Amino acid sequence: MDFRGSKTGQNNLRTLNDRPVLSVPRICACASVQWAGQLQRLWAELIRPSVQRETCGFWTEQKNLAQMTDPVTLNVGGHIYTTSLSTLQRYPDSMLGAMFRGDFPTARDAQGNYFIDRDGPLFRFILNFLRTSELTLPYDFKETELLRKEADFYQIEPLIQSLSDTKPLYPLDTFEQVVELSSTRKLSKYSNPVAVIITQLTITTKVHTLLQGISNNFTRWNKHMMDTRDFQVSFTFGPCDHHQEVSLRVHLVEYISKQGFTIRNTRVHHMSERANENTVEHHWTFCRLARKVED
Repeated sequence: MDFRGSKTGQNNLRTLNDRPVLSVPRICACASVQWAGQLQRLWAELIRPSVQRETCGFWTEQKNLAQMTDPVTLNVGGHIYTTSLSTLQRYPDSMLGAMFRGDFPTARDAQGNYFIDRDGPLFRFILNFLRTSELTLPYDFKETELLRKEADFYQIEPLIQSLSDTKPLYPLDTFEQVVELSSTRKLSKYSNPVAVIITQLTITTKVHTLLQGISNNFTRWNKHMMDTRDFQVSFTFGPCDHHQEVSLRVHLVEYISKQGFTIRNTRVHHMSERANENTVEHHWTFCRLARKVED
Protein backbone atom coordinates (compact mmCIF):
# COMPACT_ATOMS: atom_id res chain seq x y z
CA MET A 1 0.00 0.00 0.00
CA ASP A 2 1.42 3.38 -0.99
CA PHE A 3 0.82 5.78 1.86
CA ARG A 4 3.36 8.49 0.80
CA GLY A 5 0.59 10.77 -0.39
CA SER A 6 -1.31 10.63 2.93
CA LYS A 7 -0.64 12.96 5.83
CA THR A 8 -0.09 10.00 8.15
CA GLY A 9 2.47 8.54 5.80
CA GLN A 10 4.43 11.79 5.58
CA ASN A 11 4.54 12.05 9.36
CA ASN A 12 5.69 8.44 9.62
CA LEU A 13 8.49 9.05 7.17
CA ARG A 14 9.70 12.08 9.12
CA THR A 15 9.71 10.10 12.40
CA LEU A 16 11.09 6.83 11.07
CA ASN A 17 13.02 4.98 13.81
CA ASP A 18 12.29 7.91 16.14
CA ARG A 19 14.74 10.07 14.20
CA PRO A 20 13.80 13.36 12.52
CA VAL A 21 14.09 13.08 8.78
CA LEU A 22 14.81 16.25 6.73
CA SER A 23 12.78 16.95 3.66
CA VAL A 24 14.49 17.73 0.34
CA PRO A 25 13.87 21.55 0.57
CA ARG A 26 15.28 21.67 4.11
CA ILE A 27 18.35 19.67 3.03
CA CYS A 28 19.02 22.13 0.22
CA ALA A 29 18.52 25.11 2.55
CA CYS A 30 20.96 23.72 5.13
CA ALA A 31 23.50 22.97 2.42
CA SER A 32 23.19 26.52 1.10
CA VAL A 33 23.77 27.98 4.55
CA GLN A 34 26.76 25.70 5.09
CA TRP A 35 28.32 26.58 1.73
CA ALA A 36 27.65 30.28 2.27
CA GLY A 37 29.49 30.13 5.58
CA GLN A 38 32.41 28.32 4.00
CA LEU A 39 32.56 30.88 1.16
CA GLN A 40 32.53 33.72 3.68
CA ARG A 41 35.41 32.13 5.59
CA LEU A 42 37.27 31.50 2.34
CA TRP A 43 36.81 35.16 1.32
CA ALA A 44 37.87 36.48 4.73
CA GLU A 45 40.87 34.19 5.13
CA LEU A 46 42.29 33.83 1.61
CA ILE A 47 40.74 35.85 -1.18
CA ARG A 48 40.24 39.28 0.42
CA PRO A 49 43.80 39.56 1.83
CA SER A 50 45.19 38.54 -1.57
CA VAL A 51 43.06 41.13 -3.39
CA GLN A 52 44.02 43.79 -0.85
CA ARG A 53 47.71 42.96 -1.25
CA GLU A 54 47.50 43.14 -5.04
CA THR A 55 45.54 46.42 -4.96
CA CYS A 56 47.89 47.94 -2.41
CA GLY A 57 50.89 46.74 -4.41
CA PHE A 58 49.49 48.26 -7.60
CA TRP A 59 48.94 51.69 -6.08
CA THR A 60 52.28 51.55 -4.29
CA GLU A 61 53.97 50.77 -7.60
CA GLN A 62 52.13 53.65 -9.29
CA LYS A 63 53.14 55.98 -6.46
CA ASN A 64 56.76 54.87 -6.69
CA LEU A 65 56.78 55.41 -10.46
CA ALA A 66 55.39 58.92 -9.99
CA GLN A 67 57.99 59.68 -7.33
CA MET A 68 60.81 58.49 -9.61
CA THR A 69 59.82 61.02 -12.27
CA ASP A 70 58.92 63.91 -9.96
CA PRO A 71 61.38 66.82 -10.13
CA VAL A 72 63.99 67.06 -7.38
CA THR A 73 65.77 70.35 -6.71
CA LEU A 74 69.34 70.39 -5.39
CA ASN A 75 71.41 73.21 -3.97
CA VAL A 76 75.01 72.25 -4.64
CA GLY A 77 77.38 74.85 -3.23
CA GLY A 78 74.86 77.62 -3.94
CA HIS A 79 74.02 76.46 -7.49
CA ILE A 80 70.48 75.21 -8.10
CA TYR A 81 69.89 72.09 -10.20
CA THR A 82 66.63 70.34 -11.03
CA THR A 83 66.50 66.69 -12.04
CA SER A 84 64.50 63.52 -11.32
CA LEU A 85 64.84 60.91 -8.60
CA SER A 86 65.47 58.21 -11.20
CA THR A 87 68.47 60.18 -12.53
CA LEU A 88 69.98 60.56 -9.06
CA GLN A 89 69.50 56.82 -8.41
CA ARG A 90 70.92 55.68 -11.76
CA TYR A 91 73.89 54.15 -9.94
CA PRO A 92 72.47 52.60 -6.73
CA ASP A 93 75.93 51.98 -5.23
CA SER A 94 76.90 55.65 -5.49
CA MET A 95 76.61 58.17 -2.67
CA LEU A 96 73.70 59.92 -4.42
CA GLY A 97 71.93 56.58 -4.93
CA ALA A 98 72.23 55.79 -1.22
CA MET A 99 71.36 59.35 -0.21
CA PHE A 100 68.09 59.42 -2.13
CA ARG A 101 67.26 55.86 -1.15
CA GLY A 102 67.15 56.99 2.47
CA ASP A 103 70.36 55.31 3.63
CA PHE A 104 72.12 58.62 4.36
CA PRO A 105 70.75 61.66 6.20
CA THR A 106 69.90 64.64 3.98
CA ALA A 107 70.05 68.39 4.64
CA ARG A 108 67.82 71.09 3.15
CA ASP A 109 68.29 74.80 2.65
CA ALA A 110 65.82 77.55 3.61
CA GLN A 111 63.82 77.00 0.39
CA GLY A 112 63.49 73.25 1.00
CA ASN A 113 66.05 72.21 -1.63
CA TYR A 114 68.36 69.29 -0.88
CA PHE A 115 71.70 70.82 0.11
CA ILE A 116 75.10 69.32 -0.79
CA ASP A 117 78.19 71.24 0.26
CA ARG A 118 80.32 70.54 -2.82
CA ASP A 119 81.58 72.32 -5.95
CA GLY A 120 78.46 73.77 -7.60
CA PRO A 121 79.74 74.51 -11.15
CA LEU A 122 81.38 71.07 -11.51
CA PHE A 123 78.20 69.30 -10.47
CA ARG A 124 76.72 69.97 -13.92
CA PHE A 125 79.21 67.46 -15.37
CA ILE A 126 78.24 64.96 -12.65
CA LEU A 127 74.54 65.44 -13.41
CA ASN A 128 75.00 65.19 -17.18
CA PHE A 129 76.86 61.91 -16.70
CA LEU A 130 73.99 60.57 -14.58
CA ARG A 131 71.55 61.53 -17.34
CA THR A 132 73.44 60.03 -20.28
CA SER A 133 76.10 57.70 -18.81
CA GLU A 134 78.56 59.55 -21.07
CA LEU A 135 81.29 61.98 -20.09
CA THR A 136 81.30 65.10 -22.24
CA LEU A 137 83.76 67.88 -21.38
CA PRO A 138 84.82 71.04 -23.23
CA TYR A 139 87.95 70.62 -25.32
CA ASP A 140 89.89 73.12 -23.20
CA PHE A 141 88.62 71.74 -19.87
CA LYS A 142 91.31 72.28 -17.23
CA GLU A 143 89.66 71.01 -14.05
CA THR A 144 89.90 67.28 -14.63
CA GLU A 145 91.62 66.67 -11.31
CA LEU A 146 88.93 68.59 -9.42
CA LEU A 147 86.22 66.70 -11.28
CA ARG A 148 87.94 63.41 -10.44
CA LYS A 149 87.75 64.35 -6.75
CA GLU A 150 84.06 65.15 -7.10
CA ALA A 151 83.45 61.81 -8.82
CA ASP A 152 85.32 60.09 -6.01
CA PHE A 153 83.21 61.91 -3.41
CA TYR A 154 79.97 60.85 -5.10
CA GLN A 155 81.41 57.33 -5.60
CA ILE A 156 80.25 57.02 -9.22
CA GLU A 157 82.55 54.24 -10.42
CA PRO A 158 81.74 54.48 -14.18
CA LEU A 159 82.53 58.21 -14.08
CA ILE A 160 85.79 57.57 -12.22
CA GLN A 161 86.76 55.06 -14.93
CA SER A 162 85.81 57.52 -17.69
CA LEU A 163 88.00 60.21 -16.14
CA SER A 164 90.89 57.75 -16.13
CA ASP A 165 90.52 57.24 -19.89
CA THR A 166 92.98 59.55 -21.66
CA LYS A 167 91.34 59.17 -25.09
CA PRO A 168 90.66 62.65 -26.56
CA LEU A 169 87.00 63.63 -26.77
CA TYR A 170 87.36 65.29 -30.18
CA PRO A 171 89.67 64.96 -33.20
CA LEU A 172 93.04 66.57 -32.56
CA ASP A 173 92.57 69.07 -35.40
CA THR A 174 89.38 70.51 -33.84
CA PHE A 175 88.53 72.53 -30.77
CA GLU A 176 85.35 73.65 -29.04
CA GLN A 177 84.07 77.21 -29.21
CA VAL A 178 81.96 78.38 -26.28
CA VAL A 179 79.36 81.12 -25.87
CA GLU A 180 78.03 82.09 -22.45
CA LEU A 181 74.68 83.86 -22.25
CA SER A 182 73.62 85.16 -18.83
CA SER A 183 70.56 87.03 -17.60
CA THR A 184 70.82 88.81 -14.26
CA ARG A 185 67.63 90.20 -12.75
CA LYS A 186 67.44 92.22 -9.53
CA LEU A 187 64.06 92.05 -7.81
CA SER A 188 62.57 94.08 -4.98
CA LYS A 189 61.81 91.93 -1.93
CA TYR A 190 58.99 93.99 -0.50
CA SER A 191 56.80 94.94 -3.48
CA ASN A 192 53.64 93.05 -4.35
CA PRO A 193 53.61 92.00 -7.12
CA VAL A 194 57.38 91.56 -7.31
CA ALA A 195 58.98 94.55 -9.06
CA VAL A 196 61.97 94.29 -11.37
CA ILE A 197 64.63 96.85 -10.51
CA ILE A 198 67.11 96.15 -13.31
CA THR A 199 67.87 93.38 -15.79
CA GLN A 200 71.17 92.76 -17.57
CA LEU A 201 71.79 90.40 -20.48
CA THR A 202 75.43 89.50 -21.25
CA ILE A 203 77.03 87.50 -24.07
CA THR A 204 80.60 86.33 -23.49
CA THR A 205 82.68 84.50 -26.11
CA LYS A 206 86.02 84.52 -27.89
CA VAL A 207 84.26 84.09 -31.23
CA HIS A 208 84.69 87.65 -32.51
CA THR A 209 82.48 87.12 -35.58
CA LEU A 210 79.56 86.17 -33.33
CA LEU A 211 79.86 89.34 -31.26
CA GLN A 212 80.17 91.39 -34.43
CA GLY A 213 77.06 89.74 -35.83
CA ILE A 214 75.11 90.55 -32.66
CA SER A 215 76.18 94.20 -32.85
CA ASN A 216 75.13 94.41 -36.52
CA ASN A 217 71.85 92.45 -36.34
CA PHE A 218 70.42 93.66 -33.05
CA THR A 219 70.45 97.43 -33.64
CA ARG A 220 66.88 97.59 -32.38
CA TRP A 221 68.29 97.26 -28.87
CA ASN A 222 71.29 99.59 -29.36
CA LYS A 223 70.07 102.05 -26.74
CA HIS A 224 70.29 99.25 -24.18
CA MET A 225 73.83 98.22 -25.17
CA MET A 226 75.80 99.45 -22.17
CA ASP A 227 79.05 97.53 -22.35
CA THR A 228 81.09 96.24 -25.30
CA ARG A 229 84.46 94.64 -24.63
CA ASP A 230 86.82 92.39 -26.53
CA PHE A 231 84.93 89.24 -25.56
CA GLN A 232 81.64 90.56 -24.21
CA VAL A 233 78.48 92.47 -25.11
CA SER A 234 75.95 93.58 -22.48
CA PHE A 235 72.42 94.99 -22.62
CA THR A 236 70.76 96.70 -19.64
CA PHE A 237 67.03 97.22 -19.06
CA GLY A 238 65.32 99.30 -16.38
CA PRO A 239 62.07 98.78 -14.43
CA CYS A 240 59.85 100.15 -17.22
CA ASP A 241 61.22 98.11 -20.12
CA HIS A 242 62.46 94.93 -18.48
CA HIS A 243 59.99 92.87 -20.54
CA GLN A 244 62.08 93.69 -23.63
CA GLU A 245 64.92 91.65 -22.14
CA VAL A 246 62.85 88.48 -22.59
CA SER A 247 62.26 89.28 -26.27
CA LEU A 248 65.95 90.01 -26.82
CA ARG A 249 66.95 86.82 -25.03
CA VAL A 250 64.68 84.69 -27.26
CA HIS A 251 66.14 86.29 -30.40
CA LEU A 252 69.71 85.82 -29.14
CA VAL A 253 69.18 82.13 -28.40
CA GLU A 254 67.76 81.68 -31.90
CA TYR A 255 70.62 83.63 -33.50
CA ILE A 256 73.36 81.75 -31.61
CA SER A 257 71.75 78.40 -32.50
CA LYS A 258 71.69 79.34 -36.19
CA GLN A 259 75.46 79.85 -36.04
CA GLY A 260 75.89 76.14 -35.31
CA PHE A 261 76.00 76.29 -31.50
CA THR A 262 74.00 73.92 -29.32
CA ILE A 263 73.04 74.36 -25.68
CA ARG A 264 75.36 72.34 -23.49
CA ASN A 265 74.15 73.41 -20.08
CA THR A 266 71.68 75.66 -18.26
CA ARG A 267 71.73 76.68 -14.61
CA VAL A 268 70.04 79.07 -12.19
CA HIS A 269 71.63 80.87 -9.26
CA HIS A 270 69.72 82.73 -6.54
CA MET A 271 71.43 85.12 -4.16
CA SER A 272 70.61 88.00 -1.83
CA GLU A 273 73.20 90.78 -1.88
CA ARG A 274 71.16 93.47 -0.14
CA ALA A 275 68.43 93.53 2.48
CA ASN A 276 65.81 94.79 0.03
CA GLU A 277 66.91 92.97 -3.15
CA ASN A 278 67.00 89.46 -4.53
CA THR A 279 69.19 88.56 -7.51
CA VAL A 280 68.34 85.74 -9.89
CA GLU A 281 70.90 84.64 -12.50
CA HIS A 282 70.15 82.37 -15.47
CA HIS A 283 73.06 80.96 -17.49
CA TRP A 284 73.15 79.18 -20.84
CA THR A 285 76.30 77.60 -22.26
CA PHE A 286 76.48 77.04 -26.04
CA CYS A 287 79.20 75.00 -27.79
CA ARG A 288 80.24 74.09 -31.31
CA LEU A 289 83.24 72.32 -32.82
CA ALA A 290 85.63 74.31 -35.01
CA ARG A 291 88.64 73.23 -37.00
CA LYS A 292 92.06 74.51 -36.07
CA VAL A 293 93.69 76.86 -38.53
CA GLU A 294 97.44 76.51 -39.05
CA ASP A 295 99.39 79.73 -38.56
